Amino acid sequence: MPDPQSALEPLFRAAISKAFGDQHAATDPLIRPAQNDKFGDYQANVAMSLAKAVGAKPRDVATKIIEALDWKNVFAEPPTIAGPGFINIKLDRAFLEQTLAAAAGDERLGVPRAADPQTVVVDYSGPNVAKEMHVGHLRSSVIGDAIARVLDFEGHTVVRQNHLGDWGTQFGMLIEYMASMVNAGDETKINDLNAFYQQAKARFDADPTFAEAARKRVVLLQSGDAYSVGAWTRIVELSKRHFNSAYQPLGVKLSDADIRAESFYNPRLADTVAELEELGLTKVSDGAICVFPPGFAAENGEPLPLIIRKSDGGYLYATTDLAALRFRVRDLHADRIIYVTDSRQKQHFAMVFKTAELAGWTAGVKLEHVPFGSVLGEDGKPFKTRSGETVKLADLLNEAEERALKVVTDKSPELPTEQRQEVAHAVGIGAIKYADLANDRIKDYVFSWERMLSFDGNTAPYLQNAVVRIRSIFRKAATQNIKFDPAAPITLADPAERSLALRILQFPGVVNQVAQSLEPHRLCTYLYELASLYHGFYERCPVLTAPDGATRSSRLALSALTERVLKQGLDLLGIGVVDRM
Repeated sequence: MPDPQSALEPLFRAAISKAFGDQHAATDPLIRPAQNDKFGDYQANVAMSLAKAVGAKPRDVATKIIEALDWKNVFAEPPTIAGPGFINIKLDRAFLEQTLAAAAGDERLGVPRAADPQTVVVDYSGPNVAKEMHVGHLRSSVIGDAIARVLDFEGHTVVRQNHLGDWGTQFGMLIEYMASMVNAGDETKINDLNAFYQQAKARFDADPTFAEAARKRVVLLQSGDAYSVGAWTRIVELSKRHFNSAYQPLGVKLSDADIRAESFYNPRLADTVAELEELGLTKVSDGAICVFPPGFAAENGEPLPLIIRKSDGGYLYATTDLAALRFRVRDLHADRIIYVTDSRQKQHFAMVFKTAELAGWTAGVKLEHVPFGSVLGEDGKPFKTRSGETVKLADLLNEAEERALKVVTDKSPELPTEQRQEVAHAVGIGAIKYADLANDRIKDYVFSWERMLSFDGNTAPYLQNAVVRIRSIFRKAATQNIKFDPAAPITLADPAERSLALRILQFPGVVNQVAQSLEPHRLCTYLYELASLYHGFYERCPVLTAPDGATRSSRLALSALTERVLKQGLDLLGIGVVDRM
């Protein structure tokens, strides 16, 4: 059975077509959940936007839409008009109860599988080899993982791609420094990626002889020199182990099989440039081969170039991104390609996408850049350690679990040590991820331990605690020998029950919104509102001490369904739940 919103949409589209013509029926979305239930359960604001187009007053437009509605056998009371032209809809109680029963009996909670499943490539995380992951990698990893999970749940074929930075001139410096460390018998320091990189860079900057050897080493690497390739491979493997040590506790679904690093595309760069030249899309500017995609200009008004080969014959990030895009379309057969990177790369990807379009590579393929803002400290500046250094991601995750363990110990000292540690992991990691995902991704957000670990407000601990509260009801029921029937009829006699039921039934629509908008904060907001409604229901409607057995069974079933939606929604965000906390 469809969710109410998607069921109402075609009725209103048909009415608009009948009253004003097909050209006006494409407004999306037509139906939204009402913000205030005293006006109804759902609301159509389309009369406001149509009024100007059809040259009529909004209330008159709303009246004509209602008159054109085919309201026979509809699962709602006849719509009413409020204010300047809002159309309010109140659903039948019987329909709500039937739809809840259908959702409860569905392992997917009413979320339909995509009618037209696509192959979707999601490019996210993308750290650089020989450098430790830091807080700046958190957003791409967490946001990208949530988007991939949602699309996967909808039934699309999701191809995760971790575009590691593992190629370039800096590797000549690193390999040469590794060789000097091996010769000096000081090879163990290679395991400290940050120190290794910083020491190599310092020597490169201070020692001209070393710098020249490093430049020659780049040529050796590119020509396949056995020692250079072996050293490069070792650096890459060490880096991959470090990345996995962050992905595993973070719960990010990226493995070595998802890695397609810059080096993978290196053999494809010359051919990519050659194809763009053959298509007549390139121009030579100061010896460099460039594409000048229309619509992009420098500050002085001159056309802005996308440089794809430097005057010395070297390639750039743009070349690699174009080769990757072409590979994803032609070899991975992508229908949709999503790039999750910080907002500073917005223009870069816009130019890459336009170039690919001009080359004819992307016909029928949807390209999307998912930009995000920065993580700020409580001083409003980029989040740093007290000494002013970039915060390492591993240190951040460790601190999250330590802080969460203190919170859990203070809250539930009776829990065994091992269980408190398990809860601390779920709460600490969940708190970090949720704080990131709950904000509109395009905006910067302030990193605050106190706020994200709070059990009040829009936080992961608040949502996890809602699950714990529901599960505690069922534990108590078991001790009282109260039987629970998952298929028990749900009756919505109390307004708090009705409000909770409505929010549960909006879950499929929210999942679809996230899949389309690629904005995980919409799901976070939904889950927070659902948990808040459950707390209100819990206070108003006794469950185990309900006035009669039928009411108790109904409220237990409604509680179980709420728990399932909260758990599934948190799982789509990559956040775990616990039984006690």
